[in-house]
Amino acid sequence: MEKTVQLYEGKAKKVFATPDETKVIVSYKDDATAFDGTKRGTIVGKGVVNNKMSNYLMQILEKEGVPTHYVEELNDRETVVKKVEIVPLEVIIRNISAGSFAKRFGVEEGIVFKTPTIEFSYKNDELHDPLMNEYHALALELATKEEIETIKAMAFKVNEVLKAYFLKLGVKLVDFKLEFGRLPDGAIVLADEISPDTCRFWDAETNEKLDKDRFRRDLGNVEDAYKEMMRRVFGD
Repeated sequence: MEKTVQLYEGKAKKVFATPDETKVIVSYKDDATAFDGTKRGTIVGKGVVNNKMSNYLMQILEKEGVPTHYVEELNDRETVVKKVEIVPLEVIIRNISAGSFAKRFGVEEGIVFKTPTIEFSYKNDELHDPLMNEYHALALELATKEEIETIKAMAFKVNEVLKAYFLKLGVKLVDFKLEFGRLPDGAIVLADEISPDTCRFWDAETNEKLDKDRFRRDLGNVEDAYKEMMRRVFGD
């Protein structure tokens, strides 16, 4: 399948139209941003890692009954996906305290929760993606009550599957962000990506960070962390 016109360019990806109006091609970039785009840089090879890992994980989730937008990987950086209308809710699942959660509630990082938490933020760059609850989402008509219930159930299912999967690879799935989209018939599917850009991964033994936090916090060895996650998923 070939690209036609560019439809969109975000912080980490470009999206292109195709001759099939129900499908688009996503192209992953090496550009990295943090703190609402105020910090910018490049993580060499990040686009390849995020593309291949995301596609692989989505296929695992499909087998476990989670519908996704994935169609076909074209090459190291490009993938065909179903064209969806993105629900403007970012869905964050947390298994362990870290990042903004730890800061917001004044707790240390590394507290393992008895049950995972879920939170929503309004996907709006101009407003800096403010936190919201499902009543706000209903009031603003971002999603219906049924869609929100579907999204919550799917998000917890993703967590259940991926937490177990990564633990086998010696990695703790600390927290992660998901996005969902509507197909033309209204069905909700998992969209966007699942990668070291959107997940916090810690080594199960050492708690070494193997994700974008290395870039956010100037911890160094950013490319190595992405490569290490690629190695754990796909082997040497």
